[in-house]
Amino acid sequence: MAIEFALLSPPEKLLWQCGVRDSSHIDLEAIANYRGAEVVYRPLCGCAARLVAAGDKAVISVDEGSYPGRQRFSLAHELAHWICDKDRGSFRCANEDIGPQNAEAKNVEAYANAYASQLILPTFLVDPWLAGKRINLDTAKALGHDFDASLTASAIKVARRAQVQTCVVCHNQTKRIWVQKSVAFPHDFYIKQELHQDTAAFSMAFGKGAGLSRPVKEAADRWLQGPEIYRRTVETQSLKLPDGAVLTMITLLSSR
Repeated sequence: MAIEFALLSPPEKLLWQCGVRDSSHIDLEAIANYRGAEVVYRPLCGCAARLVAAGDKAVISVDEGSYPGRQRFSLAHELAHWICDKDRGSFRCANEDIGPQNAEAKNVEAYANAYASQLILPTFLVDPWLAGKRINLDTAKALGHDFDASLTASAIKVARRAQVQTCVVCHNQTKRIWVQKSVAFPHDFYIKQELHQDTAAFSMAFGKGAGLSRPVKEAADRWLQGPEIYRRTVETQSLKLPDGAVLTMITLLSSR
């Protein structure tokens, strides 16, 4: 694999130095041990993970009650704190602090989330993997399977790296919770706050559907606001998350 090391992000450089050349090589516990941190899984109350540091050693505790994808991201998040913020002491990170979608987190938490995302889904491996694939949740699901990542984290990575006009958005029954857009997504198009009643996502949010919907083409104005949006069409695909919220990937199709 030809890689220009100087162009890698700090977490990608760490992976490369640890011999990671394939998604199957990413062993977060081994990397944590290499950096002087012991990883334990135990019940935690009120937080997803904790970092307790003492000198050049640390213990990372991960909530054993979380689902595997959540545990993996929580571990990567605390490992990011240990590598980047050890001068700040210990961390007790709540659920709302940890998540690749959490762009509104406190600055130190936002950086840890970004670092964690690159540890689990490094761009130097994801970009070749994505080449030639359709941009939808089926692809995100396959990416998560191959990289041992949650579907949410994988969908966000797909949206961020997509060369097409796409975004991934999370809604509950009453509002839009968060959104992540590709660089190509038009800056003057906005994702609506509420779900349209004629979408699969609406049915899922209100308990009438579950699982992963099939990709469908539909009117863009069900989802978006923007100049002449009524003339546009989107391809969408939705999934109901364990907490009852609904994840949707929306891709703008070419204008006729």
